[in-house]
Amino acid sequence: MTADTSSLPAHFEPEAIEPKLVERWLETGVGRADVTSSRPKFSLIMPPPNVTGQLHIGHALDMTLQDVVVRHKRQRGFDVLWLPGTDHASIATHFVVERELAKTGETRFTLGRDAFLARADAWRDQTAGAIQAQLRRLGCTPDWSRERFTLDPVISRAVKRVFVSLHRDGLIHRGTRLVNWDPKFRTAVSDLEVETREVDGHLWYIRYPLADEPGRHVVVATTRPETLFGDQAVAVNAADPRYRDLVGRHLALPLTGRTIPVIADDHADPEQGTGAVKITPAHDFNDHAVGLRHGLVPLDVMTPDGRMNDLVPEPFRGLDRFDARARAVEALEALGAIEKIEPKVIAQPFGDRSGVVIEPRITDQWFLKTEGMAAAAAEAVRRGDTRFVPANWSNVFFRWMDNIEPWCISRQLWYGHQIPAWYGEDGEIFVAETAEEAAAAARHHYGRDVTLTRDPDILDTWFSSALWPFATLGWPDETPDLARYYPQDLLVTGFDIIFFWVARMMMQSIAFETVPPFRDIYIHGLVRDASGQKMSKTKGNVIDPLDLIAQYGTDATRMTMMTLCGHGQDIRMSADSVRPARLFANKLWNAARFAAFNCCFDAPTPLPASPRNAIDAWIVAELAGVARQTLASLDDYRFSDAATGLQAFVRDTFCDWYVEFSKISMNGSDAAAAAETRAVVGWCLKTILQLLNPFMPFVTEALWDGCGTGEAITAAQLPDFAALPARAEAAAAVEGAIALVSRIRSVRSELKVPPGRPVPLLVSAPSTAAKALLDGFGPHIRRLANLSSIEEAGAPPEGAVRLAVDGTDYLLPLADVVDFAKERQRLEKELKKNDNDRAGIARRLADPAFIDKANPEVIETNRSRLAAAEVERERLLAALALI
Repeated sequence: MTADTSSLPAHFEPEAIEPKLVERWLETGVGRADVTSSRPKFSLIMPPPNVTGQLHIGHALDMTLQDVVVRHKRQRGFDVLWLPGTDHASIATHFVVERELAKTGETRFTLGRDAFLARADAWRDQTAGAIQAQLRRLGCTPDWSRERFTLDPVISRAVKRVFVSLHRDGLIHRGTRLVNWDPKFRTAVSDLEVETREVDGHLWYIRYPLADEPGRHVVVATTRPETLFGDQAVAVNAADPRYRDLVGRHLALPLTGRTIPVIADDHADPEQGTGAVKITPAHDFNDHAVGLRHGLVPLDVMTPDGRMNDLVPEPFRGLDRFDARARAVEALEALGAIEKIEPKVIAQPFGDRSGVVIEPRITDQWFLKTEGMAAAAAEAVRRGDTRFVPANWSNVFFRWMDNIEPWCISRQLWYGHQIPAWYGEDGEIFVAETAEEAAAAARHHYGRDVTLTRDPDILDTWFSSALWPFATLGWPDETPDLARYYPQDLLVTGFDIIFFWVARMMMQSIAFETVPPFRDIYIHGLVRDASGQKMSKTKGNVIDPLDLIAQYGTDATRMTMMTLCGHGQDIRMSADSVRPARLFANKLWNAARFAAFNCCFDAPTPLPASPRNAIDAWIVAELAGVARQTLASLDDYRFSDAATGLQAFVRDTFCDWYVEFSKISMNGSDAAAAAETRAVVGWCLKTILQLLNPFMPFVTEALWDGCGTGEAITAAQLPDFAALPARAEAAAAVEGAIALVSRIRSVRSELKVPPGRPVPLLVSAPSTAAKALLDGFGPHIRRLANLSSIEEAGAPPEGAVRLAVDGTDYLLPLADVVDFAKERQRLEKELKKNDNDRAGIARRLADPAFIDKANPEVIETNRSRLAAAEVERERLLAALALI
C-alpha cells in the first residue's frame, strides 16, 4: 500500500520553505494575543534590540529562547503575549548619524539640534524594520501588532509622568558629580557603554618639591601627567613613617605656580608605588572620594571635547589631552622633575561606540536616588515574588541592589527623551510634563509670565527602557492590556544587563505598579567560540547567525543553540556544530516521507489504547515518557534537557529502531497488525512534530502540512500524555532485541565484516528468556543485524566469535569472513599507537612548566584528548577479547 508523497519533496530545502512560512505567520497573526480571551495568560516582553542593530549570535540565542517558550505555552493552551519592540539607543544612533555627517565635514553642532534630529529620524525610517525582518527570519513569532519603539508617543508620555513624579517625591535632583565622560560625543555615558582594554602605557615618577623646605621633595607616580594641573593634594598614609612629618604641609605643584597640601588618607597604600598619591578630584573616581572626605574643591582642567581649558597655564591651553601629556612631560623633564619613567600595562576605559578613551569628569547632571527603590526590588526577590533562573544570579542582583549608588540619568545628546525641565532666568528649575505646565508653574513662582529655557539634555536610554514592562501596555492609562498582561510571567535576558536593565525595571515597576514586573527572570550565558573564547571582531571569531541560517537553515541553527544551552552555562559554538542538527532535520524529513509513503497519516485505525504489537506498545510508552520529560523541562526553562532528550529519542529510538521494526510489521501477513503499526507510526510522527515545533518551527510545520493532518500545527492540541502508560510491559523484550542487534552490529564493525555480507547466528543453550526473545523478534533481529539465519548450536564451530548477552551465549561463525590473525595484528598495532599517544599526552599534562605556560584552552584540549584515548583503548581491548 502506498500514498502520494508529492506534497513532500524528496529533500528538505530550508531556503524554499522558510520564507513562505514567515509570510504565512505574519498574514495569519500566529503570535497575536487576545486580551478578551478566557484562556490563562502568559506574557513576556522582548528585550528591545537597538534600532541601529543587526542580528548577532547573542540576539539569536536570546530571541530563540523566548520563541521556544511562547510556542510551547501556546501549545499548552495559553493566551500568549510576547510584546516586541526596539530601543532608540541614543549613543549608538548618534554614532551612526554623526559618522555619516563626518563624511561631508559636518558635525551635529554645526548642523544644529532640529536638523540633526530630522537626520536621525530619516535614518531611522530608512533602517527601520531591518532587525525585525531578521527576527522573523529566525522564526520569532511575537505579537507584531503591539510592537513598540522607545520614542513612541505612548512611551514618551510614560517617561514624562515618571520623571515628574519622581522629582516631586524628591528622588530626582540636579547635582554635580564625577561621571564617565566621552570626549568624542561630549556626553556622560553609563558603565555598560565603557569597555576596559589593556594597553601599553607608562608610569611617570614626578618630584613635587616641599614649598617651605628647599631640596626636599615627594615623588608621586602617575599614568596621566596631563591631570597634574587639576591636582588639589597629595595623599600619604598616616602609618607611613616616611611621610608622617609632612602631613599638613604644602608642596609646590610643578608647572602651575600653585601649592597643594599633603593629607593623610588610607587611599594611599605604603606598599604601592612610592606610597604618595596625587589627588585630582575632578578627574579620577578614587580621588573624587578622597576629595569629598577632605573637603577638596574639584578643579576641572578639560573642555567637554578633551582639551585643556583656560584653568591651565597658557602654553597648554587648547591642547588635546594626549598632546598636553607629551608637552607636560617635556616641561617636567626640562625642570628635572621627572625621576624615572617605567613601561606599564594599563587597564584603560574606552567608549564602546566612540572608541576614544573615557575621561572621568565632574559635571552637572540629573540623578535619581535609588536606595529605597533598590531595597524594595531586592525584597521582592528575597520574598520569592520574583525568582531568578538559575537561582545563583540573584546573588549578582543583590550585590548591585545592596550597594547601589545614585543613578546619573542625563546625557548630553540630542536623540532621545528630552528632560522635562525648564529654567527661569535666575536658574530656578520647573519640572513638568509639558511646556504649558512649566510656564504655569513659573507664573505662579514669579507672579508674572517669564521666558523659560528647556534643559537641552536627554534621559539615559536605560531610563525609558526601565519602564518597558508597563509603559508598553499603555500606562499611565488603565488599559485592558495593562490589566491582563501585567505583571509579565517571564523575562529572558543576558547576565551582563542584570543591573543596567533588569534591576531598573524591577525598581521602576514596583514604584509605579506596586508589584514586580516579572514572575521569572531567566538568565542565559554567553555564546563563545568552540575553544571557549569570547567572540570579538578583533579576534576574528564572531559567528553571524544569518550565515548559519543561509548554510544550514534556521531550524538547525535554533536546535543547536538549544541543545548547547545548558542551565547557567555559556555556549561553545562553531559553524561545524550546527551540521548535526541539519542532518537531524534531514532524518526527520525522511521519516515523515516514509510514513506518508506507507499511508500512516491516513490510516483508518485510530491509536489503540493498548497496542497489541510489542513494538507499538513500546514506542507509544517511550514517546509518552519523553513527552512528559520535554514539557516538564520547558516549564522549568531547562532548554538543553528538553532539546537533547527529544532529539535523541527521535533520532535514535524512533528513526533508528522503531521505523526499522515497523517495516517488518507493515510488510507482514497480519493485516490487523500492519494497520495498527501504521496508526502508531502516524500518531508518533504527528506527536513528534508537535513536540519539536517550538525548537524547529519550519521543518515541523512543513511536514505537518505535507502529511495532510488537516489543521494548523499551531492550533493542534497535544495528546494527554498523562493518560498514556508510563512504561510498556513489552519494553524489556524490545530492549532485549535492541541490545542483541547492537552487540552484533558492534562485533561486525570491530572485525570489519563487510556491511552487505549476511552471517549466521548460533545460540548456545538459550535461556527461556532468550527463546522468547527469538520467537517474538527473530525476523526483526535477522533483518537489522543482517543475519542469514538464527539457529541453536551444538558444539561451537572453530572461528566463531562468542557474544554474551543477558546470560545467553551467541556465536557468530566468522572464519570464512575474517582473517583473525591479520585482524589481531591490526588491533595490536592500533593498541600500541594508542599507548604511545596516551603516554605522550599524560607526560605533557604532568609537566608543571606546560601547565604554567599553556593557555587554559590548550590544557583542556589535551585533557579531552587523553580521555578520548582512554575510551579508545577500552574499545581496542574489547575487540581483541573477541578474537
